[in-house]
Amino acid sequence: MEKWLLITVFAQVLLTSLVMVIMGRRRIAAAKQKQISVAAFQTMNLTGASEQVIATGRNFDNQFQMPMLYIFSVLFILQLGLTDVTFVVLGAVFVALRYWHTLIHIGNNVLRARFRVFLLGCLVMWLIWIRLLVLALLQ
Repeated sequence: MEKWLLITVFAQVLLTSLVMVIMGRRRIAAAKQKQISVAAFQTMNLTGASEQVIATGRNFDNQFQMPMLYIFSVLFILQLGLTDVTFVVLGAVFVALRYWHTLIHIGNNVLRARFRVFLLGCLVMWLIWIRLLVLALLQ
């Protein structure tokens, strides 16, 4: 069961890496098209960059926010020997929601849809942490 839980973490790391590559490609293209100067990257002042460039950068930053709480929960789950099917399913749902959120954010960026998916991810995260707390206290 631990291996399945680690696969969900790997899937999150893969998502972060994919977004990083997309972000880099979009930033390089924007610089080549003279939307932003190469010097702008010294201070990350991306004024003038397209919404896609900015959104992809913000999405990359997002991968180091809620997903880090998930990764920390997995470390606790593994350390305490609490891995079970429920945690694996909740983890898979959380990571799937992160992929969905990313597709919206760096795609058509419909705010209402993106926010709903984000809230669902937050709910799943809270379920993971509440369950982790309860099981840890009952040990």
